[in-house]
Amino acid sequence: MEFTMQSKYKDNVILKLTFEFAKEIVLFTELLEKTRKYTFANQILRSGTSIGANVKEAQNAESKADFVHKLKIACKEADELEYWLFLCNECEGYPNANVLLDNLHQIIKIITKIIHSTKQNI
Repeated sequence: MEFTMQSKYKDNVILKLTFEFAKEIVLFTELLEKTRKYTFANQILRSGTSIGANVKEAQNAESKADFVHKLKIACKEADELEYWLFLCNECEGYPNANVLLDNLHQIIKIITKIIHSTKQNI
């Protein structure tokens, strides 16, 4: 049996969203690398793909508190990514990051809601 993102994450909205977002981040950083914007590309790739990796890690948390902690790390990575994307939008010669920012804000809202609802049940 072959496992794919679609089959493995189909019932988990935040896993699916963050995985798809990570793919968008990879493509965006490739654009940055083509124009030799390596520092930005490295920072954006690291923080942008880390969001989904932390959400994935939270799925195997040892407790609800550990789950919340891992999701908070994902939020911190999202905040850092937002900074770099805002900077891209403000610097001449950099690609526009508005679509990524819109998607990022949707992800942050969902993660924040998951954290809030999980904390109420601790």
